[in-house]
Amino acid sequence: MMMLIINFLLLSTASAFTHVKQSSTFLISNTKFHQLHNSHKSATTLHAARLEAILFDCDGVLADTERDGHRPAFNRAFKNNGIDEEWDVELYGKLLEVGGGKERMTAHWNEVGWPNVIPEESRAEKVKALHLEKTDIFMDMIGEGSIPLRPGVLRLVDEAIENGVRLAVCSTSNEKAVSNLVKTLMGDERRAKFEIFAGDMVKKKKPAPDVYNMAVDAMGLDKSRCVVVEDTNIGLGAALAAGIKCIVSAKEDFTGASMVVDELGDDPDNGVTLQTLTSLLD
Repeated sequence: MMMLIINFLLLSTASAFTHVKQSSTFLISNTKFHQLHNSHKSATTLHAARLEAILFDCDGVLADTERDGHRPAFNRAFKNNGIDEEWDVELYGKLLEVGGGKERMTAHWNEVGWPNVIPEESRAEKVKALHLEKTDIFMDMIGEGSIPLRPGVLRLVDEAIENGVRLAVCSTSNEKAVSNLVKTLMGDERRAKFEIFAGDMVKKKKPAPDVYNMAVDAMGLDKSRCVVVEDTNIGLGAALAAGIKCIVSAKEDFTGASMVVDELGDDPDNGVTLQTLTSLLD
């Protein structure tokens, strides 16, 4: 009897979501999302039946770590090393077009000129040292609780765990920093449910699809039953290159995303749920 009910729900929901196309992009406000969400609610058994895994980006998705964490951490590292440079919010937004902190510093200084305190022959070594120092500063900030989770993250994570949907973080950041963020902001029990795949574990960082392909292979996932949560065009590009549906949590237009929302949302009646993610699958 239960299998008959599940099959009925699958058929009903597949019909209800025939308007969701792979190439479509949905940019919707919280109010419109509330209407869309409420019009397509179904049993939680459907979520687990179709959605296999959620692959989260870290910075900007789990927490506003780019603007409020990495950026000030870079600036403190610069100051500590006598580098007369400060990255403001506007500049850092442009610098984020380059994936990876070491790559970001190198690309920026190649364009505007290198600080006088960094000799040409030791640039690569100094960039690596600066990035390590920045990471330590960033991790201290996480430990101090100065960077909270973004709205809706914990709710969606708990819903996934409750329904047996697997979880991973796929980030260009350092593995240690990502793991520390998840553990500190979500707790040990939730951290144990996550697989971590970081930029220092792959040859090419986003927008290359390497980190998402690594996650799929390592976890034995079916790409057609996974959804990526991203916040940048670089991350979206990586997800699309990997052939995985992607929802973008940001206040911009991202052509190619399956859906774009302001945030995941703390309120399950208004926010992104497993049903929302399931609706994006073919």
